[in-house]
Amino acid sequence: MFVRSPLSAWVNNPEHYYRSVTAHGTVMAYVLPTLVAMGFGYAITELALKKPLIGLKWGWAGFWLVIAGTAMASVTMAAGKASVLYTFYPPMIASSFYYFGIVLVVVGSWIWVALMSLNLKAWKKENPGLPVPLAMFGNVAGAYLWAWTSVGAAVEILVLILPASLGFTDTINAGLARVFFSWTLHAIVYFWLMPAYIAFYTLVPRAIGGRLYSDSMARVAFVLFLVFSMPIGIHHLFADPQVGAGFKFVHAAMTALVSVPTLLTVFTIVASVEIAGRLRGGKGPFGWVKALPWDNPMMLAVTFSFIMLGFGGAGGIINMSYQLNETVHNTQWVTGHFHLIFAGAIVIMYFMVAYELWPQLTGCAALPKRLMKIQLWLWFVGMMVLSMPWHLVGLLGMPRRMAYYDYTHPDIQSQAWTVIASTLGGLLLVVSAVLLVYILAMAHRRKAEVSEIQPFTFSRTAHPSNHVPALLNSFGLWIAMMIGLTVVNYGYPIAQLAMLKEASVPVIPIGSR
Repeated sequence: MFVRSPLSAWVNNPEHYYRSVTAHGTVMAYVLPTLVAMGFGYAITELALKKPLIGLKWGWAGFWLVIAGTAMASVTMAAGKASVLYTFYPPMIASSFYYFGIVLVVVGSWIWVALMSLNLKAWKKENPGLPVPLAMFGNVAGAYLWAWTSVGAAVEILVLILPASLGFTDTINAGLARVFFSWTLHAIVYFWLMPAYIAFYTLVPRAIGGRLYSDSMARVAFVLFLVFSMPIGIHHLFADPQVGAGFKFVHAAMTALVSVPTLLTVFTIVASVEIAGRLRGGKGPFGWVKALPWDNPMMLAVTFSFIMLGFGGAGGIINMSYQLNETVHNTQWVTGHFHLIFAGAIVIMYFMVAYELWPQLTGCAALPKRLMKIQLWLWFVGMMVLSMPWHLVGLLGMPRRMAYYDYTHPDIQSQAWTVIASTLGGLLLVVSAVLLVYILAMAHRRKAEVSEIQPFTFSRTAHPSNHVPALLNSFGLWIAMMIGLTVVNYGYPIAQLAMLKEASVPVIPIGSR
């Protein structure tokens, strides 16, 4: 942001910009959430099921595959052989080492999926008829969602991109590749948010001294993400002529349905927070808000997350609308929306997951609340200052993914302040990230006293019950619906494009010159 702003002289090499954006997107969008989901998932398995992880050696194998794949892709990007952005849309083709790196990351994550399923199956066999702990239920739902949504990008890479990258063919069906990637492109967002939503339901009420309003509503939200998050990706291809208007409309309508589990979550968590306020003596229609523990970092984090989720979700309604999308398609508006949802609402809850688990994992004393709150404030303010100007200039038509803008030109000189503001927002994010690492690293200086060590617990529901409806205690029906809707919404466009020879175009090797 600094280099692209009027505060700095331009480096005069657009390749450096595209190289860095590819690295930023690949590491942050693929690797970071995958490692968070895997680490949190393994912790949930032992803490919620109260038994050692089955397949520990396989878990380490999956971890090192992710690390190896990240290193392979990163070196390739740094060498300028993979500046295709994290969407890696054909006909731009990177070095095969970049794609092999991504494959290793995905395979490592699939090992995690298999272990989550295996551990749940073993627990259910030992505890027939008992409700699956809510944290484990959401964890396995996220694993199954990732297993299916990653198939799209995997097929695109293995069947279409790698043969071109290895030189076996000099053409590629770009339209078909984009449709396969859309299979993964939007559903991956819900894989990212699953750890955050698990934290909403199973950590927030306990941390602020309340109760979870409804265990059943939480389970409904998790299974609805399985059903509704897959058949919606073609709304990213509204401007692509190779997909018919009919399927674009269907995907737009299905995208609107994803708001249902999100609205359920907002209602349930706000109700859970109200319970905490009432238990602390809050009276009247809004007295409970004042009574909430605002000095608690978790209370701060969930508030910030919901604010950013609200702004980002409102922008998402624009993006999914077939007509309104034309106004903001491929503009900086999309960049702002994306960062508010993922880097804002979701990542700030990743921080709280780290803060909650760190004493459990390391045996350190309680983390310093004051520094935690400063870190969260810096991230929230930084993300708002970073992303809001992008929404504004996006409405004015500024395209995204542009290496350079000449802000001395009279037509866009008035927009220079927005890039300076985003630069300052980015600086706050860097400071916040450094503070996060500092808090976790410094915690090791003081080990917890024996009297301070408490068993890790998840939130208790306001109305405990030993009975959960069978459909909310298993995944068979929901997985069948997820696969069925995917086939219905993607089957025809994929088959149609696969049979069109005219859809093949010459490949454009990146970094070959």
